Amino acid sequence: MPDVVLEVEDLTKHFTVRGRGVVRAVDGVSFELREGEVLGLVGESGSGKSTVGRCVTRLIEPTGGTVRLKGTDITHLPQRRLRPLRREMHIVFQDPSSSLNPRMDVGSIVGEPLRRHGLARGAALRDRVAGLLHEVGLLHEVGLRPELIGRYPHELSGGQRQRAGLARALSVEPSLLIADEPTSALDVSVQASILNLLVEVQRRRRFACLFITHDLAVVEYVANRVAVMYLGTLAETAPHEELFRSPKHPYTQALLSAAPVPDPAEQRGRQRVVLTGDLPSPLDPPPGCRFHTRCPLADERSRSEVPALRDVTGRGHLVACHQVGDDGTAPSIVERAASA
Repeated sequence: MPDVVLEVEDLTKHFTVRGRGVVRAVDGVSFELREGEVLGLVGESGSGKSTVGRCVTRLIEPTGGTVRLKGTDITHLPQRRLRPLRREMHIVFQDPSSSLNPRMDVGSIVGEPLRRHGLARGAALRDRVAGLLHEVGLLHEVGLRPELIGRYPHELSGGQRQRAGLARALSVEPSLLIADEPTSALDVSVQASILNLLVEVQRRRRFACLFITHDLAVVEYVANRVAVMYLGTLAETAPHEELFRSPKHPYTQALLSAAPVPDPAEQRGRQRVVLTGDLPSPLDPPPGCRFHTRCPLADERSRSEVPALRDVTGRGHLVACHQVGDDGTAPSIVERAASA
């Protein structure tokens, strides 16, 4: 079995809002990620997905829990000791325009991680970057033409900027890549090429990838496993094929019912579940199951008791729902909506 690259246990991140209280952005999230695996982290806006990614990379400090990178606890590691480990983890941000230094050209952007980690300097750095950027090197791998090496971010298209960001992240060959909505700021025509690129490079290099998105169609294409977040907690996590074939949690079922399919006839015949009410505020999350205020299956137990995230199939299909049996049997809210 591949080695575990990332272990996250009971991760929490709370933000204090002066005069209003505490925002429970992430509240007890646990998962692991192995070498060569892509975990799709999906949920509505405000569910805490991006906060998880930033806590894992220590761009923001976790409030509690444990984050281990290749067996090393980095949760509260001082920055001086964390700095050498940053080579092992990189992040590709949603907006390539704001994540690249506008004063640096593409060659300098890609070479900066090499310089900062002391992997090459001076002539050796230039030679190393040149090797990466040319036909058999990194920029050829990620689809950038050699003539773009000397251009600045404002001279590139959105897709080219995102490719440059990916090249920078991969330049030091990290063990873990966090992809935070990497295509949502791009034109539809460009999104597919960036996704194909990421899938191809990940399969070749075998790094672990936490892919954060709100788009289930993207998750279905890129991920080996899927974790569904709701209001700072995990509702369900399962292998890719099993989750799309047999979703257990009512929230997951609702998300999948709303996801479009390419066949127009099938799309017209599908029953969509429309969730009532708004996403509750993380300033004042509901007691018990956090989804109960919008769940058509909620009962008194759901309103008072927090459901544990448990394996209901023995195959790594974890669900936090009182309505799902220990044998994996789960009521279908799609069928209920069709019969209503």
